[in-house]
Amino acid sequence: MRVMVMVKASRESEAGQMPGTELMAAMGRFNEELVKAGVMLAGEGLHPSARGKRVRFSGPQRTVVDGPFAETGELVAGFWLWQVRSMDEAVEWVRRCPNPMESESEIEIRPVFEAEDFGAEFTPELREQEERLRAHVEGQAKKGG
Repeated sequence: MRVMVMVKASRESEAGQMPGTELMAAMGRFNEELVKAGVMLAGEGLHPSARGKRVRFSGPQRTVVDGPFAETGELVAGFWLWQVRSMDEAVEWVRRCPNPMESESEIEIRPVFEAEDFGAEFTPELREQEERLRAHVEGQAKKGG
């Protein structure tokens, strides 16, 4: 199963405070373990919400809202995409993770939908389209963008 592992933002990350060398080294070692175990598919840190935008949908209307966004505890400061055997395995990996912030922090783990989760509505034509798109994206990644 694939899971999205989200590092929640903190006041420090939203202020643009970068982690120190010690924390960066510890996270580097943790990421190395994830890669060697074949768990990590992707992972990145995100700029503060002040550099982001949100697009709100209301019927046909689209409204663009500039950051920063107030709900710090609901914001994501970084993420991983992992391939694990179970949610329990994902939890065990997160328990081994260094605290990603200088202060208290929180990491959320959520399963990624797989094709079989969508049922009959995900027709053979839609499955074929999805597979074609995934193959194209993987090909671009191998070419370097």
